[in-house]
Amino acid sequence: MGYIIKPLVTEKMTKITEKQNKFGFIVRPEANKIEIKKEIEALYNVTVVGISTAVYGGKNKTRYTKAGLIKGRTNAFKKAIVTLKEGETIDFYSNI
Repeated sequence: MGYIIKPLVTEKMTKITEKQNKFGFIVRPEANKIEIKKEIEALYNVTVVGISTAVYGGKNKTRYTKAGLIKGRTNAFKKAIVTLKEGETIDFYSNI
């Protein structure tokens, strides 16, 4: 196990969650849909209806500062959007 890195909590994902009952997660790049489904069902005790995955490549970033030009790169990641059975939900804030 251990394919899920963290839940994706952004403004855009929150709007999708409210309208369509979909939840986003950052997952490991080698994880497939079957492994992601098993882990989410085990962790959150919900029924997964569908999963969409997308792989994002890192981007080059450049910034001008007093010290000069700073170059860097953002991380590449894989995102999984999980559709749950009607009436079920995941509460990410219950442990706080």
